[in-house]
Amino acid sequence: MTLGAPMAAGTLRLEPMAEEHREALKAACAEDREIWPIYATSYDPDHFDASFDRIRARADWRCFTIFEGEKLSGISCFIGIDPDRGALEIGNTYYVPAVRGTGLNRRVKDLMMRRAIGCGFRRIEFRVDARNARSQAAMAKLGATREGVLRADRVTWTGHVRDTVLFSILAEEWS
Repeated sequence: MTLGAPMAAGTLRLEPMAEEHREALKAACAEDREIWPIYATSYDPDHFDASFDRIRARADWRCFTIFEGEKLSGISCFIGIDPDRGALEIGNTYYVPAVRGTGLNRRVKDLMMRRAIGCGFRRIEFRVDARNARSQAAMAKLGATREGVLRADRVTWTGHVRDTVLFSILAEEWS
């Protein structure tokens, strides 16, 4: 099993992010221009291309374009892949507004966590901007453990010094 290979369950597909997804992802990310200030990286129309190129070039990331049926629904990535630690992060996740609150996040995270665990990872982390209440609620709904706050953890694309809430799920906790 390869961490970055395509994943599917029913009508849900996660395809490795590719150049052919660029324009459709750019349009999808433009559907909610107000959300980007609470993300570490912006995918708004002014920053999309540089951000898209940067994440696709990262050797320790595997990014996916998410489709529900034929509709592009978002993106999510394995980040900071560290096989020696047996840990990685799932993040850089964005869903178009129409699919938020529909249960899609749970289905995506289930596929991604099962893949990570199947590839031998024992710890899956989620790092959320302390200002992002919706993502924190989604992590709680998944059953992730809130481990604490990393104070002044990173500088976002806006220059904001963010506090990051760290959540995790261990392999034996995911069924």
